[in-house]
Amino acid sequence: MLKFLSKVKIEFNALDTRTAACMEFLAQCNARTAKESNPSCQLLVKRRTDSFPPQISVTFVNGVEEVFDATSTPAQTIRKMILEKGLQLETEQMFREAGEKWPVIIPEEELRQSFPGTKPRKAEEKKQ
Repeated sequence: MLKFLSKVKIEFNALDTRTAACMEFLAQCNARTAKESNPSCQLLVKRRTDSFPPQISVTFVNGVEEVFDATSTPAQTIRKMILEKGLQLETEQMFREAGEKWPVIIPEEELRQSFPGTKPRKAEEKKQ
């Protein structure tokens, strides 16, 4: 998960009862495998003393920042959204490295074409 991120900032009040997602996400970020996936990712923890709601801010490697409300979003959901965005970033990078334009625009007529599909070969045909 951290390999797609350059910075993670977790803010919460330790006495607040709504910090479960922050604590779980912090534990995931501190896991050995997560740290090994991107040692240069900054992990900042801000312990607050006011009634500010817990939040998690992540900055992706392309500079885009997203802020999650940790009171209403579970840590697993945040992790899943980061992984989905990361896969999109990897795909975009792959296309750009290949010299293709991004985003890929598929013409409307190609979207409506039927796909003939494939038929499985019989065992006898495979032997030949």
